[in-house]
Amino acid sequence: MPFDTWLTSQLGIRIPLVQGGMMWVGKADLVSAVANAGCLGFLTALTFETPELLRAEIRKCRSMLEADAVQFGVNITLLPAINPPDYMAYAKVAVEEGVRVIETAGDPSKILKYIKDNGCTVIHKCVTLKHALRAEKLGVDCISIDGIECAGHGGEYDSTSLVLLSLCAEQLQIPYLASGGFANGRQFAAALALGAAGVNMGTRWMTTKEAPIHPNVKDAIVKATENDTILVLRKFRNTTRLHKNKVSMEVFKIENTKKDVEFRDVAHLMSGKRGKGVYETGDVDAGVWSLGMCSGLIHDVPSCKELALRLQREAEEALEKTSVLRNARARL
Repeated sequence: MPFDTWLTSQLGIRIPLVQGGMMWVGKADLVSAVANAGCLGFLTALTFETPELLRAEIRKCRSMLEADAVQFGVNITLLPAINPPDYMAYAKVAVEEGVRVIETAGDPSKILKYIKDNGCTVIHKCVTLKHALRAEKLGVDCISIDGIECAGHGGEYDSTSLVLLSLCAEQLQIPYLASGGFANGRQFAAALALGAAGVNMGTRWMTTKEAPIHPNVKDAIVKATENDTILVLRKFRNTTRLHKNKVSMEVFKIENTKKDVEFRDVAHLMSGKRGKGVYETGDVDAGVWSLGMCSGLIHDVPSCKELALRLQREAEEALEKTSVLRNARARL
């Protein structure tokens, strides 16, 4: 095990890489492959319409694990909603099924005491140092800090991963993961140098053989550059990074040209069902779908195991090369 971090020493992860929760993507096929590769993967609870469907997916994932697989977790994202899901019911299913690592996002307070009382390790995903410090006070075990480069919700402040990781190094007392814009071993090495306990990736894991999305979507990611994403919903303080396709461009146009624009003017375009359809049908213009700027660094579709070993090797090589830059001569 070339890297010894909080993820490896406390959670038994062999390679400190994480596959965070991704709506419609965090399913057993991908999560089991990530676990079999020695990395930490998360089933996305709200991908499943009911807690019992999550229970079935946890059992399916466990049945797909190899003898040397590491543990996997469940992501529960708690965001404001007109009709909020029963978050506690999802948390109870995860605990009852023996899951001991939970990734949260949003406001974890509704379930935090319950999952902590039941021996779970909590990794909380957020986009600002302020929220990270608040989550630390609430009692989470680790922060996953998301830079604006990330797919999906990157916050309203445009803080980059480089700055956020440096702030975490200065002010957090608990471990933290690098998230947002990471896709290769050089970045993995840089994150470790910035004090991170590992790297949390989304878009890069989407572009693997086991990811349960249509090959056309994976091909679109491989062909994309760092300029093929777009930020929408900024006027509603819900900034979201998406693939730059016909639908997201229409959202952007309406948002920025319509007088007195309201969210209902774009709600039909932002439909989650349409986004799910992209992954199922392979029509990349059928709806909006999340994409990180790291798409410009993704050039192939390996297996999860191949990807994990490659990033580990690249990170080792990068750290070895930079170590020779240090002048070890005695200083007065």
